[in-house]
Amino acid sequence: MRRLILMAVVCCTGLATSAQAQDAMSFFITSENPGDGANLGGLAGADAHCAALADAAGVSGQTWAAYLSSSTENARDRIGTGPWVNANGVVVANSVDELQDAAANNLNKDTALSETGAVINGRGDDPNRHDILTGSNADGVLEGNACMDWTSNASDGSAMVGHHDRTGGGDDPTSWIAAHPSRGCGLEDLRGTGGDGLFYCFATN
Repeated sequence: MRRLILMAVVCCTGLATSAQAQDAMSFFITSENPGDGANLGGLAGADAHCAALADAAGVSGQTWAAYLSSSTENARDRIGTGPWVNANGVVVANSVDELQDAAANNLNKDTALSETGAVINGRGDDPNRHDILTGSNADGVLEGNACMDWTSNASDGSAMVGHHDRTGGGDDPTSWIAAHPSRGCGLEDLRGTGGDGLFYCFATN
């Protein structure tokens, strides 16, 4: 009987720890695209997608913002002040300045997890999903027109993407923000260059 009670306590303690880590999550990469490539319904639609995924993962009480720049807002200015932790409770950055510092942040393939704590495929995986939409330069400020402010899925459009695994091709392959522009705004266009229309989400509170 004592052994059964002890096992129950250990089990419940483990579940509580897991739940606490999930509750503390304040950063993730979307596990899926809303369905229309870089046409996210603007920044509001992207933020709503972040919130819906977090809610489905059991995380509540947070206000979410997508790390995306547009003609009206820059990504770095819309994500709060930090610190931010992933689904495993690992800190990826303590502040905006640290996040934007390529050498100081802790963002890589092992830490840039989805809302469920899953690793996102990177270069060398099948399929490669490491192109993460940002529409931003290395400073977190708008670069280009970001697929018409995240309202276009046209094949002749473009948006800046970063590499969450910090490797690959492009002008700055190790940048999680600004590795290279996409070749189109449609979902198949994004997949064709190593992405899946995913983006970063940060809790602002």
